[in-house]
Amino acid sequence: MPLSESKSREQIHTRDIQCQGFKREDGLYDIEGRLVDTKTYDFDNVDHGVIKSGQPIHHMLLRLTLDEELRVHDIEVSTESGPFNICADIAPSFEKLKGLTIEAGWRRRVLERVGGVRGCTHLTDMLLGPMAVTAFQTIAAARARRASADSDGNPPRLIDTCHALSSTGPVVKRDWPEFHVSESDEIKPD
Repeated sequence: MPLSESKSREQIHTRDIQCQGFKREDGLYDIEGRLVDTKTYDFDNVDHGVIKSGQPIHHMLLRLTLDEELRVHDIEVSTESGPFNICADIAPSFEKLKGLTIEAGWRRRVLERVGGVRGCTHLTDMLLGPMAVTAFQTIAAARARRASADSDGNPPRLIDTCHALSSTGPVVKRDWPEFHVSESDEIKPD
């Protein structure tokens, strides 16, 4: 169902985030993200003079190199445009993410290393949201093949990660009936 019709309005800002996932010939995966912020009007900027309508105020690139376990082998950061001349200077801080795995606790560990003044809000937000999700989407098929081949009797990790994959829902009942839980079987809180 589409959104309802909006009131009359004027566009002011656009944030464009694109993420892509690639399998490399060496068996690793590259997850690349690009963030571009633009305004629909010209404005003054102390470090850059006038920023023209449509000219990026933020243009940032990220590449995570991961294995099938979602462990970070490498990270590359580039700030092509930022509101301050020093924005690109923080790029080396992101090296602190090497060795981390995108799993439970990812958000906390990323913020400990590159949150606040230790990083860049825009790059960190990309890592926490769209880049992590793109990594899962890119590597999910390889992980699923391996998981089905190495079946240990545990439910797939996807179960109960969202509404559609609820252990009580129709998708789990259809695709993993052995892990489906009827709502009457759920333990009810006291």
